[in-house]
Amino acid sequence: MQTNLHGRDLIGDLDFTKEEVETVLDVAWDLKRKRALNEPHAYLRDKVLAMLFFFSSTRTRGSFEAGMAQLGGHAAFIESKTTQIAHGDTEKEIGDIFGRYFDGIAIRHVDWGTGNRYLNLVAEASRVPVLNMQCEIYHPFQCLADLMTIMEKKGRDLRKKKIVVSWAYAASYSKPISVPQSLILQMPRFGLDVTLSHPPEFALMPEIMEQAQAQAKKYGTNFEVVHDMDEGFKDADIVYAKSWGPLVYTADPEKGAEITKKYSGWITNEKRMELAREDAIYMHPLPADRNIEVTDGVIDGAHSVVFDEAENRLHAQKAVMALTMG
Repeated sequence: MQTNLHGRDLIGDLDFTKEEVETVLDVAWDLKRKRALNEPHAYLRDKVLAMLFFFSSTRTRGSFEAGMAQLGGHAAFIESKTTQIAHGDTEKEIGDIFGRYFDGIAIRHVDWGTGNRYLNLVAEASRVPVLNMQCEIYHPFQCLADLMTIMEKKGRDLRKKKIVVSWAYAASYSKPISVPQSLILQMPRFGLDVTLSHPPEFALMPEIMEQAQAQAKKYGTNFEVVHDMDEGFKDADIVYAKSWGPLVYTADPEKGAEITKKYSGWITNEKRMELAREDAIYMHPLPADRNIEVTDGVIDGAHSVVFDEAENRLHAQKAVMALTMG
């Protein structure tokens, strides 16, 4: 167990070593047990977390607020539009000033080419940990909850297990690419063979792909890319299928919508789930475009673990906050 996480930022998935992630998971399971037994665990009494949102949220806001309260502290919800950021507050000022008011700063900023840089500039100026509630490149807390859920369902030894990280069609908007990018970075470290499946225009960032391949090589796992949804699902132990925008190809919303329409057949349905292993689990970070991205039969069916996955956001985040802000 690593015990040197106090004061550390978590912005990118590789900011924590594999051993440090294992520590986070150990603490998360302990906190989950304590909550189930109604045992008090006020490790962050009188601590306050600033939650700065540039992008709307359901699970992220709810789980961070609830988590801080359960740890004995308080989370201050700050919508960016209600601040003076638009009138001149710089990243340095937010980091320096909030770092004096609060014991941690959590930020969600997914604007393409802007969010990750914003988080890092705040972190440079802050004297307290900066936690990434999602940027356009990474979604580390979702990925920690995903890993926790996979281990609960498939065991701690994941070697020789296959996860398909698949694109799926959704008509709502061009969603960030941070979830699939975090998955392909983190999962190889824990022995999973990763298949990334997407139409050609929905490639991920080249530098993230290189890092994912390097992690797979380091940990002796398989990493492959296919452009056929059925091929990706074949023999998968874990199906993680969600929509993301063609943002590397084009950041133009209208062009992105045109390209996306071409692939409306990329839906997770019962027939596709039959291509995966009999005991495969279906995962999605939510919200899903029901009966467009995934059928009701799958997301509400026996393979689905989406609500356990959503719950584990709470426990994984509490673990990181307790370890970094305590």
